[in-house]
Amino acid sequence: MIERLKDHRSMLLVGHRGYKSAYPENTLLAFQKSLEMGIDVLEFDLRFSKDKTIVVIHDETLDRTTSGTGRVSDYTLEELKGLDAGGWLGKSFEGLKIPTLQELCELLTAYPGTLLNVEIKPDEHAREVADAAIAMLADYDFLGRCIFTSFDADIVAYIHDAYQLKTQGFPGELMSHFVEGAGGTYSKMWSVGISMKLLTPALAGQFQEMGLVVGCYCTDDAKTVYYALGCGVHLLTCNDPLPAMDIRRHAQTGN
Repeated sequence: MIERLKDHRSMLLVGHRGYKSAYPENTLLAFQKSLEMGIDVLEFDLRFSKDKTIVVIHDETLDRTTSGTGRVSDYTLEELKGLDAGGWLGKSFEGLKIPTLQELCELLTAYPGTLLNVEIKPDEHAREVADAAIAMLADYDFLGRCIFTSFDADIVAYIHDAYQLKTQGFPGELMSHFVEGAGGTYSKMWSVGISMKLLTPALAGQFQEMGLVVGCYCTDDAKTVYYALGCGVHLLTCNDPLPAMDIRRHAQTGN
């Protein structure tokens, strides 16, 4: 399934933390809305709770996206489930919770055609999180749908070497523990994600010459979508996927 990312004739759209521009990021509601609208790839972020349950949240701390404060890893799952993870974006979203990976997997069973961009956040538990996440995704028979992403080159190399799974990294200057040269970090990567701030046709072409699938983030309006496509990128990460979906629809139908 994941080999369709090698088809550079297609534009594949990635829902960044779900439908992030309209719903509280990394919640089951944001994921459900993203899946319902027909996103090609769902991106989400994984960390451990204090009691080593895999939860879906981006930040190391709770302050920005929940009613809690402090490090995620200092709270048990029960304590995390007592927090509000939606009200920060609007009163209508109050009561949403931080999901577990298992809860997300249950949701994903109804969407077998959706690919998964699984980001392992870089912290002291990252390898354990990777091991536990891979085991759970294997139990659900999802591994063939997955790309594993990290800004920590050690984690990218670990997943590549230990599991022979598809990995995504970033330009070397953005990654911790990056290793230059033959056999280095780029050789462990299947895909590269380039910020729109860095994206140029030359940089995209450089990575394509390495044999990497090139993605970019975040294409949230028509101008950035067309620029990314002009650079030869076809894996577009979106907070708001509607502009890219509209452009793709017009390209496919001619209307």
